[in-house]
Amino acid sequence: MSIEIPEGLTELLQSFTLEVLRKQPADLLEFALQYFTQLRERDIKRGAFGNDNNSAARSGKAVNFVEEAMQIDSENGEDDEEDDEEFVAPVINRFTRRASVCAEAFNPDEDNDDKEPKITHPKTDEQRQRLQEACKDILLFKNLEAEQMSQLLDAMFEKLVEAGEHIIDQDDDGDNFYVIERGTFNIFVKVDGVELSVGTYDNRGSFGELALMYNTGRAATIVATSAGALWCLDRLTFRRIIVKNNAKRRKTYEAFIETLPLLKSLEPSERMKVVDVLSTKVYSSGEQIISQGDTADCFYIVESGQVRITMKRNQSKKDLENGEVDIAKCSRGQYFGELALVTNKPRAASAYAVDNVKCLVMDIKAFERLLGPCMDIMKRNIANYEEQLVTLFGSQTDTEDKNL
Repeated sequence: MSIEIPEGLTELLQSFTLEVLRKQPADLLEFALQYFTQLRERDIKRGAFGNDNNSAARSGKAVNFVEEAMQIDSENGEDDEEDDEEFVAPVINRFTRRASVCAEAFNPDEDNDDKEPKITHPKTDEQRQRLQEACKDILLFKNLEAEQMSQLLDAMFEKLVEAGEHIIDQDDDGDNFYVIERGTFNIFVKVDGVELSVGTYDNRGSFGELALMYNTGRAATIVATSAGALWCLDRLTFRRIIVKNNAKRRKTYEAFIETLPLLKSLEPSERMKVVDVLSTKVYSSGEQIISQGDTADCFYIVESGQVRITMKRNQSKKDLENGEVDIAKCSRGQYFGELALVTNKPRAASAYAVDNVKCLVMDIKAFERLLGPCMDIMKRNIANYEEQLVTLFGSQTDTEDKNL
């Protein structure tokens, strides 16, 4: 079935989605408002948008959305200096439009894992080690479960390339997602029949996800400028694992946080914003999650397993094993790590996984921005911690030492 898409809509939504993935905004609605307002203002200033053939290749922070697409993962892991700069909406390539899109049948909510064959490409131990190293900073893989990541690595295959080889060509159908192990590559976009260079890769990064996620043609041409090696993931495996995982993950988190008493005071729209900024961390039995005295940077919600909270009996002791006392345990739906964020003090307790534990984690910036309505509840817990410590240690301790 062919679905008619308004002209320019696909490119507009792709550009916005890429900027969201790159910036990871805590407030999605505010970010969208800012994004489209600036895009509209720029469109008005330029008059007949798209008549300037050099617009796609100009210098500066505002770049063609194709360049943003190709550099999401190549930038991942570097210093986040750009995040502190003023937001600039990228220019959208409106020169290669598709009037309609015939989407392949794919429903993330359907459980077809047993029906779909698992693709496996055998690898030596040395190849798998190189593959894992190449994939460790890929943004799209960050929230995969261990089993999903293993399936993904099994399905990837190595491709050696020579200088001058075309990896993908603009407007072709998407077949694979590519992760760069080594080599340099140029990114070209054809505008009004003129091929323009809009970016490069240098021995790191990934590309090719847009055509697979949106079922569109390739948005750019990628050409190797040196001999190198790529790891490739086929279209069906990419969509089965990456797209389906993202949809299921959001649905699961939405249902989970609706059950948390702490977040009951939030509006439904506010809880959805919380879902957008949560990440998952898994800890093995006995592993330390936070350490007393460390700077607070995250807030934790226990999704599964149990966490043991401990405090040093004598703050001057260096022998942590003999000097720590259990003060609390947290299980599914309970949270920890909040008080140090509320009071802006170092961690005054440590946390350990009692068994295998999975936590939902929110960084300090998102915590401060999104959980303001919950602060009163968290502050009331300080008194509860004080009462526990008086019972355990026999005397009142300064409030500043109660920050988990």
